[in-house]
Amino acid sequence: MPSSFTRLPAIPSFYGPCAVSLLSALMVSVSLLPQSARAQSATPGAVEEVVVVAPRSPVVARLEAAAGGTAIVSTQAMPVSANLTLSRALADVPGVVVQDFFGGNDQPRIQIRGSGLQQNPVERGVLMLRNGLPLNRADGSYIVGFANPGEAQAVEVYRGYMANRLGATVLGGALNLISPTGRSTPGVALQASGGSFGQVGATAQAGFAGDRVDGLLRADITRRDGYRNYNDSRRTSIGGNVGVRLSDNVAVRVFASYADLGFDVSGPLTRSLMENDPRAVFTGPTVTPAGAINPGPNVVRDRPRREAIQVQAGARATGVFDAHVVDLGFGYASTDDMFRFPMSAGVRETEGDDVTLVARYAFKPDAARTLPLFEVTAQYVTGSADRDNYLNLSSRRGALFGRSRLKADTLALNAGFNVPLGEGLTLSPSLSWSRASRDNSDRYGLPTRPTAAYSPASPTVALPNGAVPAVSSSYARTYESWSPALGLTWQVSESQTLFVAASRSFEPPTHDDLLATVGGTPNSSPGRPNPAAPATPAAVFVTPALKAQRATTLEAGWRGDAGVLSWDAVVYYSWVRDELLSLRDESGVSLGAVNAPRTRHLGVELGLTAELSPSLEGRLVYTYQDFRFRDDPLRGDNRLAGAPRHWVNAGLTWRPEERWVLRGDLRWMPEKTPVDNLGTLYNASYATVDLRSEYRLSAAVTVFAEVTNLFDETYASSTLIVDVARPDQAAFLPGDGRAFGGGLKLKF
Repeated sequence: MPSSFTRLPAIPSFYGPCAVSLLSALMVSVSLLPQSARAQSATPGAVEEVVVVAPRSPVVARLEAAAGGTAIVSTQAMPVSANLTLSRALADVPGVVVQDFFGGNDQPRIQIRGSGLQQNPVERGVLMLRNGLPLNRADGSYIVGFANPGEAQAVEVYRGYMANRLGATVLGGALNLISPTGRSTPGVALQASGGSFGQVGATAQAGFAGDRVDGLLRADITRRDGYRNYNDSRRTSIGGNVGVRLSDNVAVRVFASYADLGFDVSGPLTRSLMENDPRAVFTGPTVTPAGAINPGPNVVRDRPRREAIQVQAGARATGVFDAHVVDLGFGYASTDDMFRFPMSAGVRETEGDDVTLVARYAFKPDAARTLPLFEVTAQYVTGSADRDNYLNLSSRRGALFGRSRLKADTLALNAGFNVPLGEGLTLSPSLSWSRASRDNSDRYGLPTRPTAAYSPASPTVALPNGAVPAVSSSYARTYESWSPALGLTWQVSESQTLFVAASRSFEPPTHDDLLATVGGTPNSSPGRPNPAAPATPAAVFVTPALKAQRATTLEAGWRGDAGVLSWDAVVYYSWVRDELLSLRDESGVSLGAVNAPRTRHLGVELGLTAELSPSLEGRLVYTYQDFRFRDDPLRGDNRLAGAPRHWVNAGLTWRPEERWVLRGDLRWMPEKTPVDNLGTLYNASYATVDLRSEYRLSAAVTVFAEVTNLFDETYASSTLIVDVARPDQAAFLPGDGRAFGGGLKLKF
């Protein structure tokens, strides 16, 4: 065993507090990033902690054989940062595109293979998990700010149908955050950090391990004033877990967490304003004698903000009985979410509960093989929520105009084989079935819904209140589908694996797709498309009869290592039916969701690592995305807005001595990206450079420092995504300017 190693939790991966034999029985292929984690074998049948080796050599370790794209990123592979965002933590994973919105603990646009791409904010398309239990609500929606990479000891990435084993059937796949345990990280660890734009953070962790019992408690707090004028963000979280080995074959782990998240929504800027004053926030359209120009939300008046609290608790039990592995899980989550949108959408308050039940079984008669011969998974998630909608009156909560009771149930079943064919070939057929229900009961009992507006010429001057007839927003939708998959792997040698796979995916809409506010403007509430006409009837909500998004995907990959090089390359092509698009107009106001009849997604996911010298290592991650409509009556064969065609992350790590690490990172979007589906407005290309350094003063004390956006580039890290845009539209979200940070880590 190499002399340098880290330990992953006794709940490795999504399969519970398991033995190494369970991991080898169930875990799909893991692509190893520099210094990332790899499971090692132990005595079959015994419940053991998982020892994960980070080789001293920078050459990526041999990839396990599986017909799809996966990765595991340990804390050692994540950059040391005073502001560890998802975009930084997952920068070295090919195929995962994370575009920052406001630079803090907010709502970055995260998408894999284009799944959920066109939501503002992104709230579906990827299954988010913690220890194998979903952070997503029962309808598939999630608040990405609850996925805190700083709390995880490792993050697993499953692209495409590889996530079916976790209960996901979506095109994108899944991210699973693995929590540390007392057995994987005993002792006390403290960290304090700070930096530019009012960035401060602190973390405390304490773990213990006995012969049969271990436990860990962790607390984390971050606060940031932000780069822009209205850009505050904060997150406080506390959690822990206790594991008990009931016997040599059975283990149980119980865990709980609490997270409190809040952030200002700084909003978009026009291109001109972003280039001249990227710290600004927008004040809405300007009225001229020729008409209104510069459409966009009035952030100064409306002060959009999100505040959310989530409590999650769960238990996992795993038994290993010779060739049989059984894993049972239970999870509960309570979420309280307040989102103060701009005036055109109002204030949305949602409070609900979700329950998850998981059962998994694997049969692995040949202990020498990596994958089980057979495995089956069943996951059921049910939840309900009460949602109230209020007017946004100059950032104050105004009159109630909507009240809904939302219910959702999702059942996902998956069964698959891994059949050895000889000569290094493995055939992996699988079949998933999913059934989802989405029900809304309109509980608003009044005959009219109130509306409000401000004068477009004087946006702080209120116009007379109005009201429109109340039309029921109730609906009941049911979706179900079979999703077969077939993979074939060929292990050419100990360090070379080729694969091909064909799969189907299935994604029902969320309640946010099925129930949307419409009919507003930057200066008027939903149901009032003309601020000066308070009595004209108009829709307040739209409840489209959406179909589930389906896709057929072909993919092929090659991964391995040779000499100083290691690589992971995947190419895929998806024929998508009824792709879910959340449309917005030229001012950023919601138009509701629609199905695009036919689209296609073509992509390349490439990760390359090179040991340039014993102390110097390079990493290149390249993601190519060409997502297009197909013969659309309005959009033709245009590119889908919001997807960068080329996405490059490159890093260079230098270890001049054992205690000292220097790292440089380049993020490069070399080509302009469409803001709208008609291709009339584009986000310009950009490149940013980060430098980081870490020095270990002793076994207990480490210091680190960083400078991000070294050359103080002015750029849009992301944009709104709209159906049709105009050149003067407020659609660009500025990235942070140059920032400095540093901190201290203590371990006892």
